[in-house]
Amino acid sequence: MVPGKAFANHKPSINQQINREREVPPSDQLGFYSFLLHSSSLTQQTNERLHLDPKLWYNYLNVQGMDNIQDITQRIYTFKVEAFPQDIIHEILFRLPLKSLINCTSVCKPWRSMIMNQSFIHAHFSHTVDFANQKDIDLLLFHRISGSGSTIYCHNTVIHKVQVDVHSLHYDNEAFDVHSKIEFPIAPKKKLLNPHLRVVGTCNGLICLADDISAYGYNFFLWNPTIRKLATLPGPGITFWTHGAYNASIGFGFDSMTNDYKVVRLVTLMDEVERPTLAEVYSLATGTWSSPACVSPTCRIEMAASNAFVNGVLHWPVVSNSDHCYFILTFDLGNEVFRMIPMPKIIQWNFNLGLRLSVSDDRKSVALFMREKSHEHPHEDFMINNSREDSVLDIWVMKEYGRKESWTKLITLGPQGRERRLPSAFCFRKNGELLLLREEQWKEQVVSLDLVSTQFKNLGISGYDYCTVDFYKESLLLLDKTDAESY
Repeated sequence: MVPGKAFANHKPSINQQINREREVPPSDQLGFYSFLLHSSSLTQQTNERLHLDPKLWYNYLNVQGMDNIQDITQRIYTFKVEAFPQDIIHEILFRLPLKSLINCTSVCKPWRSMIMNQSFIHAHFSHTVDFANQKDIDLLLFHRISGSGSTIYCHNTVIHKVQVDVHSLHYDNEAFDVHSKIEFPIAPKKKLLNPHLRVVGTCNGLICLADDISAYGYNFFLWNPTIRKLATLPGPGITFWTHGAYNASIGFGFDSMTNDYKVVRLVTLMDEVERPTLAEVYSLATGTWSSPACVSPTCRIEMAASNAFVNGVLHWPVVSNSDHCYFILTFDLGNEVFRMIPMPKIIQWNFNLGLRLSVSDDRKSVALFMREKSHEHPHEDFMINNSREDSVLDIWVMKEYGRKESWTKLITLGPQGRERRLPSAFCFRKNGELLLLREEQWKEQVVSLDLVSTQFKNLGISGYDYCTVDFYKESLLLLDKTDAESY
């Protein structure tokens, strides 16, 4: 039966149309929808129905599974989508996954303009996050490197003659299965000062990369692997040639007040007597660095200082210039003001102490991973296993953000396994377990630790000399940036 002929002599109500749509087999829906589109007598009702239920067109057009531009275009012409009201087209595109949206930018100029609009990009990201939360989907970004050997230099593991440099996304689920491998563009690697890049942090689909693993290079990138775009930042204002020797640390996050993404660079000047720390801020919106300014409260950044971004604020472990005590330096990306958060009172400054900041298990506060470095190798990387029997790894969490009394030690770990090596902490998983790097059978293995049962689970990732883990969400960010390189 051809649905268009069946209804040719009468005017069904909106409810009758809805009920009939539910009854029509998928194979016959083409004629049914074509009838609705072409029946002049139902123009008003059709428009009402479209506005009431834009999912109707999204579900049938079904371009989300199409990789071929010709297939998408043919489907659009079949349904005369160009005649749809703009808000309906917006709704259809708004519901598509990222890969399909990228394909749709090549269909026609109006679609490309709509998809690349900054408001659409931010709204689509919010929709993607809501969908991921409903479906309980979380992703983790792994960066793994292997080479001919490695060296510990200024607290960082440097891989020589890199043979494997892999970025991959994993679902943070029970199976911990691979979501996708990510290809990084070759061209920027040729300009690097160091053998490989370091992941500074991730935020809303953007990955911040720095060329500072063993020496302070001035190559910084913002990378969106989902849409295959890379933005190269201009050189910073503070360099060895302008200010002399220094220690530096980078942070990256989102300013929700201005919808801007910012890279913050802290630099402690080592050639000056008081060793002041300066800050400069890069804005993705303006594409420029701010002028360097002094940081208050006064402090100094140690080599390879970690950072954590939570609640719109960047956090670094620092040492006070006045009493040489540790505290957490914070920078609110909205009002661009520095403040301080005390560390647990028990933590006193020690040259052999290694501190790493992360995000708490509920994503609302900060976590602190503390381990004592080897006296024989005081410059060793925080992520390198320590074989001293008296070494420990303490896991702290600030239960109530900003309240110093709420610091709680969750667990203390000693050397593990036959090799008696101290594990190293990455971050918390969504289920509250802790991701660690643990040596088993002379191989470094990524494991998950249940803090209640203290049981380890091997996640099947091993054999790499260098490994980092960050949270990740897919987005269209950078799509509207004409100065970002596509590859």
